[in-house]
Amino acid sequence: MQPELIIAIDGPSGAGKSTLSKLLARELGYVNIDTGAMYRSVALAAKRRGIDPIDEKALAGLVRSVRIQFLRASEGERVLLDGEDVSGVIRTPEVSLLTSRVSACAGVRRAMVDLQRELGTRGGVVLEGRDIGTVVFPRADVKFFLSASATERGRRRYEELRAKGLMVELEQTIADVEARDAADSARECAPLVQAEDALVIDSTALSIEEVLQAMLREVRRKKESSHPESAA
Repeated sequence: MQPELIIAIDGPSGAGKSTLSKLLARELGYVNIDTGAMYRSVALAAKRRGIDPIDEKALAGLVRSVRIQFLRASEGERVLLDGEDVSGVIRTPEVSLLTSRVSACAGVRRAMVDLQRELGTRGGVVLEGRDIGTVVFPRADVKFFLSASATERGRRRYEELRAKGLMVELEQTIADVEARDAADSARECAPLVQAEDALVIDSTALSIEEVLQAMLREVRRKKESSHPESAA
């Protein structure tokens, strides 16, 4: 039996990481670990408790006190924060921007990295985020870096939010994406950096299905190169 792979998907906000990690995990029969949702949940908890996003001690304590779970439901995967379904509220623009500040806290990232490694170390997992292939699992079996222009990513996020009934402006949504890019790339702790051995996929002009098929081809290539006898 072939060993199960650890697959890392990194990239900026709005590049399609969450959607594609779920689809890829489903195709492979793997577990999808949405690391971005973990950080978003902590950011939401900090907002609700009035914790300053620069108070590292309070944030680190918060991570240790909350419970984050992923549940597979008929309508898709759900994210629970202390038992409450927060799948929708953690995707709002306000929480998105706060997440970038909270995730820059070294104490938060250390606690999250430990948890992510614990969840994924046995393989058979797809993890997505901004530092999976560089920090969390630098020796991941397959690494992807998804990208797209800020304008295209902003348009996608705008349509997603409008579909959920949120009143947002396209120009402001694009500006929010650009601000998130700048914050993620400039932070001192685990900044957004492309792993040297990652396969880069620019999805600006590609459909979700086209990107998914490109990822599946790379995973199959990796499996066949690791076990050439299985390709015979």
